[in-house]
Amino acid sequence: DSMAAVNALVAFAEELEQPLQVMLEVDVDDHRAGLLPMSDALVDCAKAIQITPKLHFRGVMTHAGGSYDCFKQQSRDAMALQECQLIAKAALRLHEAGINCELVSAGSTPTALANCNHKGINELRAGVYATFDCVMAGLGVCSFDDIAMSVLTSVIGHQTDKNWVIVDAGWMALSRDQGTASHAKNCGYGLVCDQYGKLLDGWYVSSTNQEHGIISHIDGKQPDASLFAYGNLLRILPIHACATAAQFSEYQVINEQGEIGEVWSRISGW
Repeated sequence: DSMAAVNALVAFAEELEQPLQVMLEVDVDDHRAGLLPMSDALVDCAKAIQITPKLHFRGVMTHAGGSYDCFKQQSRDAMALQECQLIAKAALRLHEAGINCELVSAGSTPTALANCNHKGINELRAGVYATFDCVMAGLGVCSFDDIAMSVLTSVIGHQTDKNWVIVDAGWMALSRDQGTASHAKNCGYGLVCDQYGKLLDGWYVSSTNQEHGIISHIDGKQPDASLFAYGNLLRILPIHACATAAQFSEYQVINEQGEIGEVWSRISGW
């Protein structure tokens, strides 16, 4: 997303055993990283890649991270349209400079699922749409019942004077992500379900340390003795599916009865 990055790649290219396909990131929402769609820098970077042996310029990509601030369907639709229009402009800018974009890639979960025809791109990417999470539910992209990922945990203690339930899922199991802190419904470090995935209204993981999670009620209610008895199993819905999933080496796929049908392994690293 800069000439400095391209120069570093060009300098290293001779050491590559096989040609490396390279894409340029484009900024479509002033949210994070990327080259501006109509900038001279975009063309200069693409040309530098194109003329370098062992580098193959593949195209342009973007991620409209600004969609994570879009709480209404109309605003998500507008962001999706903006994302596609601006990445398409970047591809056209390069085409006019004699540089072909094989791949014009866009997508974030909120914009991928927006009411938009996604005109101007030939790849649509999305991440947490596969399982959803509390952030997506908080934005209105899905409902909390649509969240397919959960962390199974056990009740291992209580602080009765504080109305706390202590479980064996801390930040090493759930992550430190607090992506719903600015939402109308702050889900803390995850929402609490019974072992079959039924949401327990008002109960959430209010704090975590390395090995322990603290479950509280949003209104400070006393925990139900039958639901939160010592040894009972609970499920925690993740704030950010990517961050939570990264804590585990495999995933157990269960049916409505909680029976394990498959085990999916995870590819670790970057």
